[in-house]
Amino acid sequence: MKAAVVTSFTEPLELQDRPVPEPGPGEVLVRIEASGLCHTDIHAAHGDWPVKPAPPFVPGHEGVGIVEQVGAGVDAARVGERVAIPWLGHACGHCDHCVSGWETLCEEQRNTGYSVDGGFAEYAVADADYVVRVPAGVSPHDAAPLTCAGVTTYKAIKVAHIRPAERVAVFGIGGLGHLAVQYARLVGATVIAVDIDDQKLELAAELGADHVINAGKTDPVAAITELGGADVAVVLAVIPHVFESAFAALRRGGRLVCVGLPPEQDGPMSLPIFPTVLKGISVIGSIVGTRQDLVEVFDLHARGRTRVIAETRKLDEVNASIDDVLAGRTTARIVFEF
Repeated sequence: MKAAVVTSFTEPLELQDRPVPEPGPGEVLVRIEASGLCHTDIHAAHGDWPVKPAPPFVPGHEGVGIVEQVGAGVDAARVGERVAIPWLGHACGHCDHCVSGWETLCEEQRNTGYSVDGGFAEYAVADADYVVRVPAGVSPHDAAPLTCAGVTTYKAIKVAHIRPAERVAVFGIGGLGHLAVQYARLVGATVIAVDIDDQKLELAAELGADHVINAGKTDPVAAITELGGADVAVVLAVIPHVFESAFAALRRGGRLVCVGLPPEQDGPMSLPIFPTVLKGISVIGSIVGTRQDLVEVFDLHARGRTRVIAETRKLDEVNASIDDVLAGRTTARIVFEF
């Protein structure tokens, strides 16, 4: 099978011909139809984060495809199912996080495309209990970005506990941000889209953003303050100063939802103590979403509540695609189709 492999953190991904893997007990073999390119895949390929994956490995945690073979202990009736292989590739299932509905906080989790091989290949093996069935009304092309970009932003909106008519500022309109705008609208928020790219802001307006702010031309803090301040700021960018701007744009009682993960070398976010305390600000970290969250994301999309904006490419273009994402040359998501 063809696979895009990280052989070194300082070299481009290498297209290799590998044997098709065999599913072990409790696993399924999935023939990949589509796999999205997430910024996390780029961080993985470059070894940007404190806990690094071990090359050689296959990135990709938005893989969608058909179950072709099952391992011991898996119902053979699952052959032929279309499933998504998300970031949460496995969790222990019995710690307090798992049993309380926060499996994404499990300390024994394994992550697809990071600690186990992922979807940048024609076939992938996955834990049968942690793949999520894709309903008939959702195409593989759309399901792939929803498997991470969708469920991550959906969860961020969930944990913010947004009330109808609250102002929600989304910082970073792209693969994640264009979906965050839609989820915020679904819960009744007034949405403010912030980016430095007019094309992305035009997309945000098309998807229902009430206000758009180009942070390269206008001070976003002043512009959002003029609108009354944000009740919630969801930060999807990967630059620490954007988090600080989002914090400064919050009104009293506001919630800062941190989602984007900058490279380790970019340094920490500065959090001022006095405004945090005196304004009653909450700072919330939101990490992807659970299997149940992804079920809900797929259901919303199957019912026509969301749109996925993505460009189709072939796996051979993986390195050029990474360059395009880093240079900001993509409006939203890139999806590799097989």
